[in-house]
Amino acid sequence: MKFDLNQIHTEFTDKKVLVTGGTKGMGQAITARLKAAGAVVMTTARSMPESPGDPKLFVAADLATPEGAEKVIRAVLDRMGGVDILIHCVGGSITPPGGALALCEEDWVYALNWNLLSAVRLDRGLLPSMLEKGEGAIVHISSIQRKLPLFETTLAYASAKAALTNYSKGLSKEFAPQGIRVNTVSPGFIQTEAADALIDRMATETGSRESALEQLMQSLGGIPLGHPGRPEDVAELVAFLVSDRAAAITGSEYVIDGGTIPTL
Repeated sequence: MKFDLNQIHTEFTDKKVLVTGGTKGMGQAITARLKAAGAVVMTTARSMPESPGDPKLFVAADLATPEGAEKVIRAVLDRMGGVDILIHCVGGSITPPGGALALCEEDWVYALNWNLLSAVRLDRGLLPSMLEKGEGAIVHISSIQRKLPLFETTLAYASAKAALTNYSKGLSKEFAPQGIRVNTVSPGFIQTEAADALIDRMATETGSRESALEQLMQSLGGIPLGHPGRPEDVAELVAFLVSDRAAAITGSEYVIDGGTIPTL
């Protein structure tokens, strides 16, 4: 497909989009990027943001539960009639440190619900609206921890993200013939508000934010570029993948980690 670069700032005009976890961090940056190019973006989070904007384009729901996913699906279908683009950014880790034996059954179930099954449920509910049109784009936000699990602190999260990446590949192969593209973005250390809060906490022990940041980067094995990524970096990659500029890309994983993963 021939693409006019002058169209980048309007390439999502009238496109209907859902971004889960779209009120903070990477999700907020993705939402802002797509809106700036003309998209109508509905977002979700567990609680109402300070500046929700159009209330019809926000749904408060806990996507770690089947009920929360169903609430979002109903809202999207009722208010927008479906989506052209679906971006799953929700997820994270709240399990205790201490390795595998510190994790109880509930820790594993919650990690899988939050980081894997939330995407599975929403895909199942919203893919039919894409299939009716014969086109659509889905991006699942995974993590480099699917390849580099931090067993001391985030093993359940890393395992769930590995499953999400595997699921994404299977989904892409099934629905590519119907015009639906599915890709995965796997960030490394992205300096979100949550990361800044962690750096501030660590700084009380290390003595400075600079030393805390360096310690955090080294815990991941180092970042060859020398600094974390920004939420806007992830947003730009996602915007490309869901655009017509990436019309021939599906079933792929894109790592955005400043070179953290040391292997191919």
